[in-house]
Amino acid sequence: MDKEILEVLKDLSFINAVIATELIRITENTALIAKKPEDKVKKCAVEHDKLGEKIIELVEKYRPTATALLKTHVLKH
Repeated sequence: MDKEILEVLKDLSFINAVIATELIRITENTALIAKKPEDKVKKCAVEHDKLGEKIIELVEKYRPTATALLKTHVLKH
C-alpha cells in the first residue's frame, strides 16, 4: 500500500475515534436531558466508558502519539 494512503487511513482512524467517543457522550447527555431513569443512564455510562477505552486502544495501534489528548479527554469526562 502506498505510504501516503496509509498515513491518510491512520489519520481517518483517529478522526473516527474522536467522532465515536464524542457521540457516546452526546448520547449520555441526551438521555439525561430526556430525564431517563438515572440508574439506566449510569449503567450505560459504565458501558460507554468501556467502549471509549476500546476505541482508544484501537486507535493507539495507528496513531500512538496522537492519542494522548483523546485519552485524557475521554477518560476524564
